[in-house]
Amino acid sequence: MSGSTGALDPGEVLAIDEALLRASGDAAFGVTTSGFVAKPFARLLAEKLALARMLLGADADLSAGSMVRKLLEITALEDARQWGALAAGYDDMFVSSARGAALTALGEELGLPRPRMAATGSLACVLQGALPAGTTRITLPRGLRLLTPGGHHVALTETVTLDAATTRRTAAVEAFIPGPSHNLDPGVAPQKIDRINRTDPLAAELIAAENAAGRVLVNIEHTAALTGGEMGWPDLRYRQLLLRAPRSIWTAQAVEMAVAMVPGVRQVQVADLRGGLDLQQSIFGNFNFIERLFGTERDLASPYYVTVLVAPTPAAIWSGPDGLRAMVEQALEDVRPIGILPNIQQANEVGVGVAAKLVVRGLPLPTGNVAAVNGSAAAAALRARLHARLQRYVDALPFGEPVRHAEIIWTLMSEPGIADAREVRLLRYPATTGAPGAPAVLPVGQNLDLSADSIPAYVDIDTPVRLEIV
Repeated sequence: MSGSTGALDPGEVLAIDEALLRASGDAAFGVTTSGFVAKPFARLLAEKLALARMLLGADADLSAGSMVRKLLEITALEDARQWGALAAGYDDMFVSSARGAALTALGEELGLPRPRMAATGSLACVLQGALPAGTTRITLPRGLRLLTPGGHHVALTETVTLDAATTRRTAAVEAFIPGPSHNLDPGVAPQKIDRINRTDPLAAELIAAENAAGRVLVNIEHTAALTGGEMGWPDLRYRQLLLRAPRSIWTAQAVEMAVAMVPGVRQVQVADLRGGLDLQQSIFGNFNFIERLFGTERDLASPYYVTVLVAPTPAAIWSGPDGLRAMVEQALEDVRPIGILPNIQQANEVGVGVAAKLVVRGLPLPTGNVAAVNGSAAAAALRARLHARLQRYVDALPFGEPVRHAEIIWTLMSEPGIADAREVRLLRYPATTGAPGAPAVLPVGQNLDLSADSIPAYVDIDTPVRLEIV
């Protein structure tokens, strides 16, 4: 008797092997009520060993070093790969689990081809000459639109500050319109980014300084092509789009989907104020359900409107014939319910910043006093990474969701090298265009609460007072 049979006699071993082989077609594997369950390698190998013992006898040498066992392990491994391929093929039949080309094919069947990414790259912002009297620095806010001679639009994805000490800054940019058409090459004259959109409200501070100086203050140097516009959305983002895609037209879901796909829209909420809750009423959330009504009765002599609340990206320009509002109106024309008109409103954006004192360890920061450390290039790079993390959290929050103090601390502490975050406070900026004004500083530990029609927008303007390294 071989060592693999333990204390069982040959008859008992054969009985166990026969039972195992009879169960090889067990309904627990393959397509089940809970999905496709692949047979694992261990089960496949056990079945092959059982078959070998039935054919060769219970005393066959199937130990770990035998040639027969090695051959059985190889064939079991190939069978396991086939089961894995079958499982992947089954998963590719459903939007919730499909990947790659299969997910793209399912999206095309739903009429939603995989969208393209926006091209990204970098350029230099250069301060020309001295600043006018009374101006100590020029701030180019995140989202400021830049132009090419061919009419292409790109936007800054980070705030750029220029002053007498820093006259040149390299800034990251992103194309406003997604797709390969905006892989802008500076070697092609119509595609060279060379100017700032003077009609953008975010350029108000720059225009005022240039009017005072009587000349152009900031030049744009575009030397490297933008890339990535030919790439499609990643599977996770595309799958979320398909899962919430409506299967019918003339519905609130179809309206929301059409607006969400307009370039420049960050989030959208469709509110049927007559048939549902009026989120914009001042009494919302503060009244007794028995004593008060959600809204007044509909005036039958008036048109029926549905409110479309739109939160734009920082690069979006709301007004104008080619502004975001006009683009949303055009997108809704074919999907709005018959007889119902959209009332498009810009969301109330609340600027959110963060002030904190950070303890850093394990990073190559220079030595010296606190001011020298915070003014170093390494500290600036660290703050840029922290701003990117905070922006991803804040800008992903839905309408009415508070900015939580605990989430801010967790976001800061998730950055490698941050050992402690002290005196973390949220900053609430006034809702203004251009460079934000002075913020209101919330107490330590307090969340920033928002109304139902408001949405937070991260403000990445930074000084050592905002994210200070101690």
